[in-house]
Amino acid sequence: MRARVLLADDHTLVLEGLRKILEDDFDLVGLAEDGRALVEMATRLEPDVIVLDISMPKLNGLDAARQLKKLLPTTKLIFLTMHGDVSYANEAFRAGASGYLLKRSAGSELIQAIHAVLKDQCYMTPAITKEVLDSCLQTSTPSPVPSDKLTPRQREVLQLVAEGKSTKDIATILNISIKTVEFHKSHIMRELDLHTTAELTKYAIAQGIVSPE
Repeated sequence: MRARVLLADDHTLVLEGLRKILEDDFDLVGLAEDGRALVEMATRLEPDVIVLDISMPKLNGLDAARQLKKLLPTTKLIFLTMHGDVSYANEAFRAGASGYLLKRSAGSELIQAIHAVLKDQCYMTPAITKEVLDSCLQTSTPSPVPSDKLTPRQREVLQLVAEGKSTKDIATILNISIKTVEFHKSHIMRELDLHTTAELTKYAIAQGIVSPE
């Protein structure tokens, strides 16, 4: 039987390009354009492999991966991203990824990566493999995201605040009360010693929680 693959990226053209690359070799069970849609679809469809980006709206790929590994521990996660920084690759594997490659290499590497993770192997794009291996030998590797000071829920609130969502919108998206959103936002500001939404947004971009776009 052909492996079932779910794709997640916030750019429609990227999703269509990936579909053309993979459709002859795998069953593509769904396309998600944000992190929350990805978690919902993955829970419902239970694919064998999920190919996801790091920078996605509503819920970034790293936090989505952490949720997915708890919900679907046997599903393989492959990050396909523009982030070539070794710290992002390290964080992706900490979040539960089995593969990491760059978008510019998708045409030549993605099928190979999927076959590798289905055999319980890890796949790392050759473009940054040496850097990752070298960094793993160091006692500590700086991590761009998430901040260890924040809980998963607080990171979710932070991302949505940085994306310009209103308190009411955030409450609806997360299915919590407006008061709870306000509580989380004030706690985040206090914990990070930030005092305005603009400062929160700048922090979220610097940490890779949201894209500069």
